[in-house]
Amino acid sequence: MNKKENNVTIKIPRPLYDNLGKIITESGFHSVTEFIVYVLRDLISSREMEKESSLSNKEIEMVKKRLKSLGYL
Repeated sequence: MNKKENNVTIKIPRPLYDNLGKIITESGFHSVTEFIVYVLRDLISSREMEKESSLSNKEIEMVKKRLKSLGYL
């Protein structure tokens, strides 16, 4: 399967596309599409990390107690 067959088209408003084009001119991204893919992957990665690293209520209380004993709270 070639690369094009793995891609889909997503429609966004033209003003948004134009604004993104202005933002990326000096960012190192070669296209708006490349930037959008980067942002979406980053968003998904962040959400996955939140799910994996969430603390239990007991762990949160232990952290709060430790911070309080150290004078931070």
